[in-house]
Amino acid sequence: MQWNDIHDIAIALTDQHPDVDARYVRFTDLHQWVCELEDFQGDPQRSGEKLLEAIQAAWIDEQN
Repeated sequence: MQWNDIHDIAIALTDQHPDVDARYVRFTDLHQWVCELEDFQGDPQRSGEKLLEAIQAAWIDEQN
């Protein structure tokens, strides 16, 4: 997975952190959790606020 695989990341985060309410996750934690995903191969330096917002929104959608 890369940063632009937003939907796949959201699914993986839902599986990895089932008890976390995505609406309240700080971007610093979100960034770390994405980088820690087993299949994630993106460059940690290539993320930004817009990408993290998109990932968080997709994660929220996945939880609903």
